[in-house]
Amino acid sequence: MRHTAFTAAGIAAFIFVAGVTAQQARQDNQPGRRWTEAQLRDAAGHVRSGRSLTPKTWPNGARVAVALTFNINNSANQLARGDTAVVAMTFGEFGAVQGLPRVLDLLDQHQVPATFFVSGVAHLVDPQMVPEIVKRNRHEIGVLGWSDENAAGLEEAEESRLLTRAIASITAVSGRKPAGARGPSGTVSLQTMGLLQKAGIVYDSSLQARDEPYELLLEGRPSRLVELPNNVYRNDLRFLTSARTGPGLLPSPELVFETFRDDFDVAYEEGTLFVLTLHPHVVGMRSRITYLDALVHYIKRKPGVWFATGEQIARYVKQQAGLTD
Repeated sequence: MRHTAFTAAGIAAFIFVAGVTAQQARQDNQPGRRWTEAQLRDAAGHVRSGRSLTPKTWPNGARVAVALTFNINNSANQLARGDTAVVAMTFGEFGAVQGLPRVLDLLDQHQVPATFFVSGVAHLVDPQMVPEIVKRNRHEIGVLGWSDENAAGLEEAEESRLLTRAIASITAVSGRKPAGARGPSGTVSLQTMGLLQKAGIVYDSSLQARDEPYELLLEGRPSRLVELPNNVYRNDLRFLTSARTGPGLLPSPELVFETFRDDFDVAYEEGTLFVLTLHPHVVGMRSRITYLDALVHYIKRKPGVWFATGEQIARYVKQQAGLTD
């Protein structure tokens, strides 16, 4: 009997220790704690911010540059995951058939340019979108990957293939090669910026190291690649949507657009850059488009505002900094 009890206790202790060990192994997901100082510096140094490219003056004596940017991904990421759930798909379709026309009408009323980063798959599914943007002769078409894929999870060769395909698709439909890129799904890999550089892209708008234009450093070296920084706090997607169910639970978009306005006010005082990131399938809703209208009205009332596309801003700051091609 004692032997049986001892054996049972021993087994229980073994199971407990094994369980704790297994749990510790699962939780030990912080390898950087054991890296050397050289390894830490190397890991942090692949893509860094270089010098500020905020110019001494903006065109025509403007005080601030404003880039209204729109990500057109619609249901591309959903399709990349093989998810064909109908209700969620129609939320993406809304961006093409209702949201984008509302956005374009608003921009027409204000006579201001914008940049549209378009996923190749979004264009494939709804081919009417890009021609509608291009015919305004005011806006820029940038690239948002092929299928709004998560670049951080791709091998370099596959990421390069998808980027090449996306650039070719946008070039064919818009009539010119895109100058700007934004990381699909809000992500980039360690190789992304080098691939953009090789592809002849002028600027990226994915990173967050500054809130003013800057030159990217790749592996510690100046790249001549301009960054027009993006940020989740100047992005409608984080605050005005929830996963798969459409609109978020915020009581009113007014609070979100108040944050956008406050960010613009500081950019104006600093004399630098305001980049706003929106999505037609989100901001194009009736309850949101009115707040975008009010924000554009507010910005236009300030003297010395230069509304420009990302390409116009990037080429201007490169020229002012002597980074001629």
